Amino acid sequence: MSAPAPGTDPSLHTLFAERRRLINLSYRMLGSVQDAEDVVQETYIRWYALSEDEQRAISSPMAWLTKAATRICLDHLASARVRRERYIGQWLPEPLRDSGTWSSAGGEAGRLSTRDPGDQVTLDESVSMGMLVVLESMTPAERVAFVLHDVFGMPFAEVADTVGRSPAACRQLAASARRQVTRARSRTNDASRHSSVIAAFRLACETGDLDALIDLLALDVRSHSDGGGKVRAAARAVVGRDKVARLLLGLMRKEPGMDLVEEHVNGRLGFAVRLDGNTIAVIAVDVGNDDRVTDLWMVLNPDKLQAWQTGDEAQSAGPSRIPPLGNL
Repeated sequence: MSAPAPGTDPSLHTLFAERRRLINLSYRMLGSVQDAEDVVQETYIRWYALSEDEQRAISSPMAWLTKAATRICLDHLASARVRRERYIGQWLPEPLRDSGTWSSAGGEAGRLSTRDPGDQVTLDESVSMGMLVVLESMTPAERVAFVLHDVFGMPFAEVADTVGRSPAACRQLAASARRQVTRARSRTNDASRHSSVIAAFRLACETGDLDALIDLLALDVRSHSDGGGKVRAAARAVVGRDKVARLLLGLMRKEPGMDLVEEHVNGRLGFAVRLDGNTIAVIAVDVGNDDRVTDLWMVLNPDKLQAWQTGDEAQSAGPSRIPPLGNL
């Protein structure tokens, strides 16, 4: 749909201008780009189902859109829990390639600076793989309250109106979510230190240096993998640096043509794993404050890697092109 001519429909301009913010919001709620796009599409449909008089009576179209998108997300979260129970193996969020597109500082970013600094547990990290996994463990109400208030700066009075609870209840939900996030955080916030670990990690994998790789891993490092039943992957996380290191190097030996390409994954440097020009996996990496890898988040499900394929890659990639990555 093309944008209207200037001056013909201000509310429609608002709709198009704020689409990115709605996508950002919905992705953080759901952990899936496709689901986020579906939510925004449904939000538009509901807006255009209103009569012109009803649209004109809405003083803040963006507030209406945010409320509608959030309520659709709540419905998705309820059904997603059922789908997760049927999912084969571990479920991980869909990895993001262009982190700049997913900044939380769009739309009404000016409101963020007015909040209590104690509420700002994380902003730039809100799309990290580890953060999204923590969000996935929350109740839908906790997740919505945290994302709306802590990430997008919505006052609790508006959060309450959106989710149908009291402001006090929403404040408690966000506080509970914030505690979970705080307990789970162990990553270094220093991008240069993170990048140095990534470079050393890649070198150790490519040279087969087991001792160097083990030294880069935390004692209780965890490797999580999502094959979605389409690629063989571990049903549970593999824990321990010796096990994880040997699995990684074993994989590199089995597939000598495999390349680890440094790419930004959900806002932090990680890897795209390529074989014969195809992206067969994407790995997000969490590095702790001691400069050791604490978690590897490996997405192998080809349905979640479409954005990582280009041109001929998108045509040739698929389960038949992907080697069994075993227990990673």
